[in-house]
Amino acid sequence: MLTEDASTASLIERAADCWRRISAAQRELLEIFTELDRRGIWHDAGAHDMAHWVGNAFGLSRYRASRWLDAGRTLRELPRIAEAFEQGDLSVYKVEELARFATPEEEDAILEWAKEEPSGAIKAEADRRRGSDAEEVASMEERRWLGWRHGDDGRSFYLQAGLPSADGAIVAEALDELVRDIPPLPDEGTEQLIGARRADALVALCSTRLGQVDPDRAGVVVHAQLETLLDAEAVATTSDGAIVPAPAVQRLLCNGSVRTLIEDADGAVIGVTKTTRDPSPWMMRQLRYRDGTCRFPNCHLRRFTQAHHVEWWSRGGRSELGNLILVCTFHHKLVHERGWGVKRRDDGAIHWFRPDGTRYRAGPAAA
Repeated sequence: MLTEDASTASLIERAADCWRRISAAQRELLEIFTELDRRGIWHDAGAHDMAHWVGNAFGLSRYRASRWLDAGRTLRELPRIAEAFEQGDLSVYKVEELARFATPEEEDAILEWAKEEPSGAIKAEADRRRGSDAEEVASMEERRWLGWRHGDDGRSFYLQAGLPSADGAIVAEALDELVRDIPPLPDEGTEQLIGARRADALVALCSTRLGQVDPDRAGVVVHAQLETLLDAEAVATTSDGAIVPAPAVQRLLCNGSVRTLIEDADGAVIGVTKTTRDPSPWMMRQLRYRDGTCRFPNCHLRRFTQAHHVEWWSRGGRSELGNLILVCTFHHKLVHERGWGVKRRDDGAIHWFRPDGTRYRAGPAAA
């Protein structure tokens, strides 16, 4: 328990002591992992390999578990680096990187260098030395993986992956290319975090793929009670427990590859929507021919476009050309989840409205 009269020097010494004890425990833990791996404990535990077992048992990502296991094996051949790690002179992050390239022959020189360098510099040296190492490339190929999980009681979705660098470069370039093609939502501008734009690009890419599946197959199944469709504050759930707010349900009902099970308060199914809201393939071709691009002002996006029911499908709007406009996935979300409105006049003109009801016009006056 800390007290207000504890001197700064005493606190620093206590912190250093904690660090030494943590380092010693981490060193011991890596040694134990190495021995458990040697004994093949993961074989009968329903795990793919030892990294999978460690991740499940101790809540580590597969990537981190793999790095710790590699470090534990290598430290058996690097006694001086192992001793420095145990005494707190090297962090586990430095040891992870040193294990990638240090050899018994150069251990002494590398150890003295590593004590003075930040972990980023050690990683850079490991990357430089192992960049052309065929064995490590093959190992990463074997360890490639992608996983996801729901967090925040089903309200968030987290995606993690580990890929060989060549495959990762393909993914990164594809997402960044889509980022350049996809317009930001109004009021977000072009300076928003690149991470948010990449997330938008990934969702758009997957939405397009779901739109291409067999219409008799539901890409997403949503369970919603009847009042969810009428209450903007209510939520539905997917089959795997993800929370779907009512506005998102309305958007999926409008155009998603989704089957919605409408239930009563006891969970009994009282209605099942079609997998798609129509329009039929011929109607979509005609809609794309008529509208050409997303009908949001100055969007002009042809990729990742969907049919939006001007009078929402969930409110009785019909799937007919007079009630449909072409919108990109982002401006579709604008209507259903950000409170914007859109109307189609008899002459075909499309008017957009901000959440406060004011007319939106592109150009300097819209800023």
